[in-house]
Amino acid sequence: MAEDLRVLIVDDDFHVARLHAAYVDSVAGFMALAPAGSVSQALQAIHSLRPDLVLLDVYLPDGSGLDLLGQLDIDAIMLTAASDAPSIRVAMRRGALGYLLKPFTAESLSQQLRSYARYRRILGQQTGVDQTSIERAKRALIPGDVTPAQKPRSATEAAVLESLLPGEQYSAAEVADRVGVSRATAQRYLSSLADDGAVEIQLRYGSTGRPEHRYGIPG
Repeated sequence: MAEDLRVLIVDDDFHVARLHAAYVDSVAGFMALAPAGSVSQALQAIHSLRPDLVLLDVYLPDGSGLDLLGQLDIDAIMLTAASDAPSIRVAMRRGALGYLLKPFTAESLSQQLRSYARYRRILGQQTGVDQTSIERAKRALIPGDVTPAQKPRSATEAAVLESLLPGEQYSAAEVADRVGVSRATAQRYLSSLADDGAVEIQLRYGSTGRPEHRYGIPG
């Protein structure tokens, strides 16, 4: 199983940061790190923890999150109450991959993170990327804007998709058994189908151990 993407939340409100961390931990494939409450703490945490993604507020006690964004060589999504157009333009110009206005629901952040995961998968699986893949990656960053691809499916991919009954969730191992392929093969095709928006990924928590990834047809 691929390692979870590590997420650093930068927010000066401790209670808000903990709430957002709980949101992050509820999304399959993501793990929240200890939040940072200032620009200086964020820089220290990024240097020592090397997160995959930063969720960044604009208003911080020792500076602007927008100024911090300009210093980062790391993926970032803005989570902020700053709703003025200049802040949004600056954030986009400095490389923010998303901009989510507070207050927002757990589902809104979940959609944003799932979109980011699709973006990572699309660009992470190929050494040579064509223009079609670039456009897919750009669309993947917009929650709700990914539609199932109309590309022809291989026989195995079609079998994996057909094994998923509407309203049911399956593990990769269960799909492998239903289709008659290895778990690694099932995992690979499930990830590809998730990139295309044909399959959604959820978490199921057990009594012990790490949460299990479950796959199903989007409702």
